[in-house]
Amino acid sequence: MNDNSLKVGSNEMELVDFRILKEEDGGVYEGIYGVNVSKVREIIRVPNLTELPGTPEFIEGIFDLREVVIPVVNLAKWMGVKEPEGAEKNGRVIITEFNNVLIGFIVHDAKRIRRISWSDIEPATFVSGTGSLDGSKITGVTKIEGDNVLLILDLESVVQDLGLYKPDVENIPQGVDDFSGLTMVLDDSSTARKIVKDALEKMGFRVVEAIDGQDALEKLEELYKTYNDNLKEELKIIVSDVEMPRMDGFHFAAKCKEDERFKTIPIVFNSSISDHFSEMRGKEAGAEAYMVKFEASSFYEEVSRVVRAHMK
Repeated sequence: MNDNSLKVGSNEMELVDFRILKEEDGGVYEGIYGVNVSKVREIIRVPNLTELPGTPEFIEGIFDLREVVIPVVNLAKWMGVKEPEGAEKNGRVIITEFNNVLIGFIVHDAKRIRRISWSDIEPATFVSGTGSLDGSKITGVTKIEGDNVLLILDLESVVQDLGLYKPDVENIPQGVDDFSGLTMVLDDSSTARKIVKDALEKMGFRVVEAIDGQDALEKLEELYKTYNDNLKEELKIIVSDVEMPRMDGFHFAAKCKEDERFKTIPIVFNSSISDHFSEMRGKEAGAEAYMVKFEASSFYEEVSRVVRAHMK
């Protein structure tokens, strides 16, 4: 599914545009949603599923895809949307991979791939008209043709709901290293920022938080006013998400590496996207490492390695 023509630092993403139908007040309405192409393995017709007793209602079952057993989530049910009769007629399953987990999502239709600038995507501070889906399940919103609004769903929260993704921050070693100084964490998810912040603080660092690349550049400017040229020694590492509204991680990294004041500060990506192409893009952007959220031992080892190399 991935289109490798996206350039590092372009601040663009590609989305699979899919639709969820909702029956409400006697009418049928079409919700427009998106998921990053980098997380999509393939899109297939709804297969025969084996039901799993004792699982949440939104889990339709499992099926075997080339000898890999994949759980399938009905997105409409997960979102609390009442499906109109016959909505499954053109149904598709979007097979995704993130956080090193394969999972399928049933949608009512998959329309097209859209290329959108992150600068045109706004944080989902308030979203209405989505059934019982609350804003915390949405990572961003953007306008498309006809004044329609496309919502980017936080599919990672489904994985958390299923218990397939459990950060193990408690396994980060504490008090055994001589780490100190500042670090910066970029992530539009407050939950993800807290996980990384807690891990870095356990290692001995102080943490500056930013909600996206644009916010992080502003924070770097503020830090430079305080530390001047000493910032490159004081700020030990920047840990950045990739997918963020306004300015994504790749674009942020490219901006840093173009700036004489910041280019030597090491950057590592910490992303739910687990495809090889994104890892390549991260290194092209100048990052010292690319990690998939969140496994404590690999996080500790990579951060330790990068920081120690920077301190030499």
